[in-house]
Amino acid sequence: MELGRVGIWTAAFEGHPSAAARSAARELEDLGYRTLWLNETTGRDPFVMAGMLLSATSKLIVALGIANIYARDAMTTAAAQKTLAEAYPDRFLLGLGVSSPALVQKVRGHDPSRPLTYMKDYLEAMDRAPFHAIGPDQPPQRILGALGPKMLELSVSHASGAHPYLTTPKHTSTAREILGPEALLAPEQMVVLEPDPSVARAIGRAAISYYLRAPGYLSNLRRLGFSDDDWANPKAASDRLVDGVVAWGGVERAVDRIRDHLDAGANHVAVQVLRGDREIPVTEWRELAEAFEPGPK
Repeated sequence: MELGRVGIWTAAFEGHPSAAARSAARELEDLGYRTLWLNETTGRDPFVMAGMLLSATSKLIVALGIANIYARDAMTTAAAQKTLAEAYPDRFLLGLGVSSPALVQKVRGHDPSRPLTYMKDYLEAMDRAPFHAIGPDQPPQRILGALGPKMLELSVSHASGAHPYLTTPKHTSTAREILGPEALLAPEQMVVLEPDPSVARAIGRAAISYYLRAPGYLSNLRRLGFSDDDWANPKAASDRLVDGVVAWGGVERAVDRIRDHLDAGANHVAVQVLRGDREIPVTEWRELAEAFEPGPK
């Protein structure tokens, strides 16, 4: 599965009709992007959405970054993965993650206290799950939303690689060391194509505020050299933190950060364009495509 060097990660479709999402996916394909990443929170079902967008395109890979393992049992996830992988060969990539305690416990009513054990057991249950239908020719790939060393190690032993979120090129370098040379490493990177520092940082600050309440993300940020002072008020993260995890200042700054991840060992970078509103950032996707050929090198 050739993801290309640069893909697009977006949650913007949630605020628009399905027809608009299909149209945007077709434009991404026409622009040369190989991969479109979707997430899962409390909106559309990611597997249904993936099938819809795969049917609307002919070459685009749809990747989930990530599907919440507490949202459905392992057998259901395995069946959904195999169904899409058979229908669209080499065009569906399953990303799985433990999400955040707010979405796991408060919204879904599950116990998030042992995420690593739960993930390992879940993956092994997927491998044992019966599937009495025609499946894909080859076992479909899966990757994990991994940040810490132990989840990254699980990404090698029980999956094909990792999809870290809200990280830096420093994390990419560390992740590559843990994953080894063969595993897929596809970090997400937020970008703001806005040159005004105050406007750009405000957009980035608003986007990361939710994650500054999630213990897993905070632990990872501490490993990267940030401190509790950087998020003493989660809605007013420090400039240092915003600058570290959000590439702002125009296309050139975004391209530089993407290259930093690739140089640090990423196979692919999933770029999330932030606008500060709920519009689908098609204009920005065009600008990035012109500046940085997204397909395979």
